[in-house]
Formats: sequence, C-alpha cells, structure tokens
Amino acid sequence: MSVSPELEELVAELENTADQLRAGDLAPEDAAAAVERCAELAARVGATLDAQAREPDDVLPGQEELL
Repeated sequence: MSVSPELEELVAELENTADQLRAGDLAPEDAAAAVERCAELAARVGATLDAQAREPDDVLPGQEELL
C-alpha cells in the first residue's frame, strides 16, 4: 500500500504544528489553537488510514480459489 498525497500533506502539517508547539514560542491562546489543530489533523490522518486499509487489494492469482 502506498502513501497517498493527501496523507503526506496531513502528516507534514501535523509535524509542522507539533514543531511549533515544541519550540515553546507560542502565546497561550496560539498554543491552545495549535493543540486543537494537532488533534484535528491526527483524527483526519486516522480516518484516512482507516479508509485506505478498507480499500480492496488486488486479488493475487490463486487466492480466489482458496476461498
């Protein structure tokens, strides 16, 4: 399974937002917004991974005979 461009973008934004939080340079209000954004992004990453996991794989030759 390959990583979709959407997933790569979400992960990159999540990493960037987490880096901002770790730097400790944000005002409390901005830090709270960044934490909320991380939670939102993490939920979207999880949903995207779930959707990708549910996509049917190509059936390999011979597999349909075993079922």
